[in-house]
Amino acid sequence: MPSVPTHLLVGAALGQGAGEKARSEGRFWFLALFCSALPDADVVGFRFGIHYSDLWGHRGLTHSILFGAVVGIAVGMLLGGTWVERVGQGFLLFLITCSHGMFDAMTNGGLGIAFFSPFDTTRYFFSWRPIQVSPIGAGWFFSTRGVNILLNGALIVWLPMLVVGFAIYGLRRWREAATRTETKDPYP
Repeated sequence: MPSVPTHLLVGAALGQGAGEKARSEGRFWFLALFCSALPDADVVGFRFGIHYSDLWGHRGLTHSILFGAVVGIAVGMLLGGTWVERVGQGFLLFLITCSHGMFDAMTNGGLGIAFFSPFDTTRYFFSWRPIQVSPIGAGWFFSTRGVNILLNGALIVWLPMLVVGFAIYGLRRWREAATRTETKDPYP
């Protein structure tokens, strides 16, 4: 997996696409970050004897598109708002949750991602795998390998996600400014 900070940064960048009301609430940002990291909750299964390659193993069902859809829709509905706002929030949180598996599929280690679980438990990687896989656990952060993994994540994921986040932010501000200009009364 990419490091947890990498998944959180992706959630924050993609969260820029939310509506104004959602973006103004701390609850939305907490849930966007939560959804970006949630698929790795499956590592708890190791303590209960669940094997890596099992349905509920690491990078299994919790990394699937179905899991992303269920989580995204449920959390989007919990956030409230109009029906359109709930659908939009649900779709965005679906994308944020699924981004986790997408980035894991670009790592250079571990098993692949069971994107189509539980219907097909085949594990997949993308053919382009530039992200160094990070070990499970926090101890690795304090090593030379940990620094190398974080630098790799910064170059391959963080920098592009910052560009995406700022681009979404800039487009949104540009649209808001254009809308304000159009709504001004030309004949005061």
